[in-house]
Amino acid sequence: MTISTEKESPTIPLADPDDRNHEAGSRILLLSLSALGIVYGDIGTSPIYALRECFHGSHPFPPTESNILGVLSLIFWALMIIISLKYLIYVMRADNHGEGGILALLALLAPWKDHSQKSRVLLFIGLFGAALLYGDGAITPAISVLSAVEGLEIAAPGLKPYVLPITIAVLVLLFRFQKRGTTRIGIIFGPIMLLWFATLALLGISWIVRAPQVLAAINPSHGVIFFIHNGWRGFVVLGAVFLVVTGGEALYADMGHFGRFPIRLAWFALVLPALLLNYFGQAALILLHPEQAHQPFFNLAPDWALYPLVLLATCATVIASQAVISGAFSLTRQAVQLGQCPHVHIIQTSQEEIGQIYIPSVNWLLMVVTISLVLGFGTSSKLAGAYGVAVTTTMVITVVLAYFVAVGTWRWHPVTAGVVTVLFLTVDVAFFGANMMKIGSGGWFPLAAGGIVFTMMATWRRGKEILTQRYEEDMEPLENFLLRIAENPPLRVPGTAVFMVKRIPGTPPQLLHHLAHNQVLHEQVIFLSVVTKEVPRVSAENRLEVIKMEQGFSQVIVNYGFMQSPHVPVALRECESFGLKVNLDTVTYYLAHETLIPSLKRRGMVLWREKLFSFMTRNAMPATDFFRIPPERAIELGIRIEI
Repeated sequence: MTISTEKESPTIPLADPDDRNHEAGSRILLLSLSALGIVYGDIGTSPIYALRECFHGSHPFPPTESNILGVLSLIFWALMIIISLKYLIYVMRADNHGEGGILALLALLAPWKDHSQKSRVLLFIGLFGAALLYGDGAITPAISVLSAVEGLEIAAPGLKPYVLPITIAVLVLLFRFQKRGTTRIGIIFGPIMLLWFATLALLGISWIVRAPQVLAAINPSHGVIFFIHNGWRGFVVLGAVFLVVTGGEALYADMGHFGRFPIRLAWFALVLPALLLNYFGQAALILLHPEQAHQPFFNLAPDWALYPLVLLATCATVIASQAVISGAFSLTRQAVQLGQCPHVHIIQTSQEEIGQIYIPSVNWLLMVVTISLVLGFGTSSKLAGAYGVAVTTTMVITVVLAYFVAVGTWRWHPVTAGVVTVLFLTVDVAFFGANMMKIGSGGWFPLAAGGIVFTMMATWRRGKEILTQRYEEDMEPLENFLLRIAENPPLRVPGTAVFMVKRIPGTPPQLLHHLAHNQVLHEQVIFLSVVTKEVPRVSAENRLEVIKMEQGFSQVIVNYGFMQSPHVPVALRECESFGLKVNLDTVTYYLAHETLIPSLKRRGMVLWREKLFSFMTRNAMPATDFFRIPPERAIELGIRIEI
């Protein structure tokens, strides 16, 4: 029987409507400003290198007027279709209670609930798309910061030997700053990015007025003519054009940090106009001075402003890296809570915004890989060859998953959802094909990194399924255990014992081990299960389920969302309102310490995956830390399991 109580809500005086509207408006503006520093850093710094790669990259085009207008038209429509239409208007509707990202899409579809062929395929491609973001998350800080510091080569060619050391120093400071949290970072970075986007717009306008004919690129016919005249080479340039939209997936993943409306407001009111003005200004510069196509962004500025621009660009690219780092943190917590990877140490950095977190292990691993990329590739042009491969793959997967959300969750007609999906896929697949040509020049790295992360995720999930099967095979039914206790009652000692268990019907093995070795039971025994729902957050009133059984036994089910961190002692304290009193100062927690034995004797995974799963289990965050259980009150009982 579930016991529940209803408490009378206190009377709360109503605030003045004008005050509430003013506070709401101020909060939206503050979130929009913070979003400039977290969400739009990546896409906002693409002007430093994107247009340059079209006319001075690995597959450069001669800077003729028709080529300039054609490439500029492709950039304009890429921003409008992929970012404005696909992500800001269409994909961001697919939020899981405010949370975005590819794993939030998977949570909406919940393909792990059944074992149909379609669900297995959706789970496979969804996890692979999520894994790819880690590889790209290491490239973004590397190419962004390095491309900005390379501006020193124009201002003072003698500083070229110091470009790499300065870049590494900036990256180290960036990753060390992460522990302060995205709230503080957003407040600091927001005004800097406001200045950055204003600078982009002013630099662009100063050259557009000198060559206003570049505005004709808004006509999509220039892009069509570009493909007609250049054929296959025109298709190749899409790999460089794609650099202008590489922040789209991180934008979606960071939605839970700030909300849909502030992100949309910042884009349409400031970010999009500033980006377009700067790209059109760079095109005007190249049109008038083709010899400056090797660094069109920095050549926009007059000589006196070059050093300040390099400094501002470096600050902006540091901020650009923040979008993918924050996205990696959010993605990791979702993966942990949804059972796709082992427990990791997660630090909540804001009391107001549940989505703002810091994960030390992810942060330091990204730092090491990012610095290795800077040293390995050496220049931002070489890194551009590796950039975009993972993101365009994930973008294709996102559109496919969004189709099933549109049909299954939004109840769109399949034909309507299909037409929208085909429209976006046509653009995405074109960019995907062009980026696949980068694999030989460095594009293999994000694919390899994503493949490693995906293998670990898939192995962890499959290993947990096998563990569940092993427990079910050997578990004594709880009804039988209670009957046995009633017939032959053991000695009962004062206090409460809490056995942390999975939601498997049966007697917890650590309880059987405890009773067999100690021959006693506590007066009050609680079986406590922590359950992660396929929603970002579970409200406090829906947190607990309490079931009282015979002979002092109770079952407590604690529900959390996949963006929440469990806190078992707090949950036990809240059980008092359900009639279950627990003295937290004397309670003893019993956990199972699993020793896994990879073996070919039992059917499971191939041996190397069993060994990988065993290694991941040994190195996962201890359950006492993850559930915030006081270590001095916890007892771990060893269990050997052959997998």
